Amino acid sequence: MDLGSARWKKSTRSGANGGECVEVADNLPAVVAVRDSKDPAGPVLAFDPETWRSFVDFAKRH
Repeated sequence: MDLGSARWKKSTRSGANGGECVEVADNLPAVVAVRDSKDPAGPVLAFDPETWRSFVDFAKRH
């Protein structure tokens, strides 16, 4: 998977101290990539957009 054009975003609720956050790149074709903000060179999880939307919707409700 080519992540060279990924635009990584961190939640505005993550605060300025870094904390335990994830970054999401949702600008890639047919995939949403997720990584640990403290380890940007580390592993990346990839989800299809529908699965990612379902996860986010579920998280917002709970």
